Amino acid sequence: MSRRVVVVPTGTANTASVMAALSRLGADPGIAADPGEVARSDRVVLPGVGSFGAAISEIERVGMRQALHERVAEGLPTLAICVGMQLLAGSSEESEGVDGLGIVDDPVRRFPGTVRVPQLGWNRVTADDRCRYVADGWAYFANSYRFETVPAGWSAATADHGGSFVAALERGRVMACQFHPELSGAWGSSLLGRWLSFDRVAV
Repeated sequence: MSRRVVVVPTGTANTASVMAALSRLGADPGIAADPGEVARSDRVVLPGVGSFGAAISEIERVGMRQALHERVAEGLPTLAICVGMQLLAGSSEESEGVDGLGIVDDPVRRFPGTVRVPQLGWNRVTADDRCRYVADGWAYFANSYRFETVPAGWSAATADHGGSFVAALERGRVMACQFHPELSGAWGSSLLGRWLSFDRVAV
């Protein structure tokens, strides 16, 4: 198995901590230089810290929107983190009028005003029995927006903050995490290790 992992430059991400976590697991992470690298790489990470609109704008600026869309649609090994997960949506309340990747039909919505926003800190994650990467455990979150419901065709893990929300999604070799696995201790490291261990063939 190739240990090369390509990280998409979103211009808003905590790229250094993501790459450090991957390196600790024996991977060889690097920043994607062009859309072709995103399309052909064994593994791709779409990280995110910051706003929905700024992240998708940078992806468009570097010409990687189509390559990302096609890769996720085909179920090839792709990991989306935090805002990176939200970019799979068609839209977000955070950036009205801005189109996401449109892989997931459900919009991204802000947490209700009845709870602390943003959600900062550890929260319990519960995975359904179809998940192959995510297991039950405690993860570190830093988010103001989330998917409210599990979209059709995806396995999911959920957490609770002002009601149940989607903590992670899985389909084929694609894993999307609202939490930060790179900041979630041994549990997060194990999750990343499971994702790295699968081959490139979609399931």
